Amino acid sequence: MVQRVDVTGAGGVRLAAWEFRETAAEADPRPGVLLLHGLMGRAFHWSGTARWLRESRRVVALDQRGHGQSDRPPGGPEAHTSFGREAFVADAEAAVEQLGLAPVTLIGHSMGALTAWQLAARRPDLVEALVICDMRASALGAASQQEWEDWFHRWPLPFPTQDAARRWFGEDDPRVERPDPGRGAFFAEVMHEAPDGWRPLFSRREMLTARETWVHDAHWEELAKVRCPTLVVRGLDGELGRAEAQEMVRVLPAGQYAEIPDAGHYLHYDQPTAWRAALEPFLDGIKAEAS
Repeated sequence: MVQRVDVTGAGGVRLAAWEFRETAAEADPRPGVLLLHGLMGRAFHWSGTARWLRESRRVVALDQRGHGQSDRPPGGPEAHTSFGREAFVADAEAAVEQLGLAPVTLIGHSMGALTAWQLAARRPDLVEALVICDMRASALGAASQQEWEDWFHRWPLPFPTQDAARRWFGEDDPRVERPDPGRGAFFAEVMHEAPDGWRPLFSRREMLTARETWVHDAHWEELAKVRCPTLVVRGLDGELGRAEAQEMVRVLPAGQYAEIPDAGHYLHYDQPTAWRAALEPFLDGIKAEAS
């Protein structure tokens, strides 16, 4: 079963957290895991991962601000603050504290991974272990932001059906070099039925604003401050290159590395069995050290 629990984030923003339970027990004393999705994602993107994690852990996934069923904070002149790094990190911190998850294992994909390592660097007392899934520490550069803005304008919205969205993002999108069912499934799940067709749950303008914080800024210094055991995972065809991933592991005081073949950026969708095989030994090792 999945139970919704509301969390109050930075600036009073209401966040939807989802606890994946085996039963309806009131309290779960097992080690806590907080799952943080990437840009444009949602908590339920972690459903497959949560199913096996909850066998031995208390598992919560967070709809981050402006995503899923969480509230959208103020836009306009306040957007750079309400969608800035400080706000996302403060939200994750609030979820850990308000839900009593500490010491928590943070598992983040893309933007969620950046949020996770920033929280681990700032609040080491809250974080026991960290998994970074396909997120770069280097700045991407202004050209990358323009490419994304141009890409957003090419979306053929509204989609007539959810399956049409799945096909476009998985096959017809010019950014897709070959059919990518995992990518198609990822984006189909962030579409909702509007009066005129299927549209994204999020604002594309707000996503660009959120993305600016790692387009123009690098995050190596914060990465080096992470003291807990950390696993850096990349898809072979993902956005995090092997050389940068291995440098991230070197910079981390307690870093480990895993690579998943035949997987792109959405590797937990592309190769869920290999994703589990990469994570389980790391997580089991953390659990053994804690016992």
